[in-house]
This record gives sequence, structure tokens and C-alpha cells, in this order.
Amino acid sequence: MNPRLKHRTLSALIVDELRQSILTGEHPAGAQLRQDALAEAYGVSRIPVREALFQLEAEGLVRIVPHKGAVVSELSLAEINDVFDLRGILEPRLLAHSAPLLDAADFERLEQIQARFSGSIAARNVREWGTINAEFHLALYSRAPQPRSQAIVASLLHTSDRYTRVQLSSSAAMDAARRQHAELIELCQARKTEKACRFLFDHVEGVRKDLLRVVGRVLAKKAPAESPVSRSTARSRS
Repeated sequence: MNPRLKHRTLSALIVDELRQSILTGEHPAGAQLRQDALAEAYGVSRIPVREALFQLEAEGLVRIVPHKGAVVSELSLAEINDVFDLRGILEPRLLAHSAPLLDAADFERLEQIQARFSGSIAARNVREWGTINAEFHLALYSRAPQPRSQAIVASLLHTSDRYTRVQLSSSAAMDAARRQHAELIELCQARKTEKACRFLFDHVEGVRKDLLRVVGRVLAKKAPAESPVSRSTARSRS
């Protein structure tokens, strides 16, 4: 195997492993991710580990701190607003181009993903929630001829994953997500594209609002003396 390709393959595997470890809390917010320790744990050189950490930094799950290295990112109200601002712009745009082109095979795939999503919620399989949610959204946009926008949205959904797990912690939120995904499928099948795009925007904004409330409460417990900037940001978006 070409050495560069081998490193890229190893890096992708390490990205997946580390991402799941962060999302499940095995590596909690603020934890330092030492390249040498990770390389030893995975039985690889530091090169694919370093590449994996840079990828996770691009997804917002890790921060590269001078003189300290990689640190797992904290939950952040500002990051939620940044991510969901972009999702609110890009995802309805992608759906507007994709929905009219979705065919029977696409809708069958969406229904299968929806069934898996419902099953993972019923089984309380936290590890799968964000992954299947992202798969559902990307399947909706799969026919859009905007590959760069799709790549950006895929990255945003990866970043959203850890927040999605927090947001889906209540039965009401899980039921709402399941119902809203079903409604999106129905609107697209009925070729009501404009209405589907408005519904999608409202869906994304609803998740944002719920996240700001839930994550704001989590952060308040960790740091009672929350800064005025964080409080004003939360109020402005709720």
C-alpha cells in the first residue's frame, strides 16, 4: 500500500474512534489528548494521530492549544449559534435543489433511515442518535448538485452530534425529532418543496432553541457565575 494512502486510512479510522470516544464522554470536555499516548494506544506512529486530531479540530470537537496540544472542546452556546446559523442557511437551500429530484429509491432509503432512527431512540442507543440523524439529513440533500455545500453541512452535522445527544435526552425532544423527520419525508413525497424547506428551517431553529435551553442549564450547573456575554447570547437566541 502507498505509505501516504496507508496514513490516510489509519487517520480516518482513528478519527472515527476518537470522535465516538468524545461523543460518549470517554474523553470529557477539557481532557488533553496526547499524541504519544494515543499513538501507543492505537499501535501507530504519531503522524496519523496528528492528522486525526486536525480533522477533529475542523469538526469543532477538539481545540489545538499552544504548548498544550489537543484538548476536547467544551460545550459552547456560541458554537451552537454559529453551527445552527450556518445550518439554517445551507440546509433549506440544499433541500430546495434536492427534493424535486428524489425518486422512489431515495424515499425508500429515507424510510429505512427513519425506522433505524426510531429504533435507536426506543432502545435508548445514545451512540447512534447523532450518526443516524446526520445520515437522514444528508440523504434528504443527496440529489442537490452542490457538493461543497453538502460537505460543509456534513461537517456541521458532525459538530452537532455531541449536542444532539444532549438535546435528545428528553422523551419530548425524541418524539418531536421522530415526528418532524416523518413530516419532512411526507412533504418531499408530495412535492411540496417550498413548504418542506420552511418546515426544515423551523426544525433546525427548534433544535437550536432547545439546545440553548438544555446546554445553558448544563453550563450553569458547572459554572454558576456564567458570564454576562453567555447569558445575553442565550437570551437573544431563545
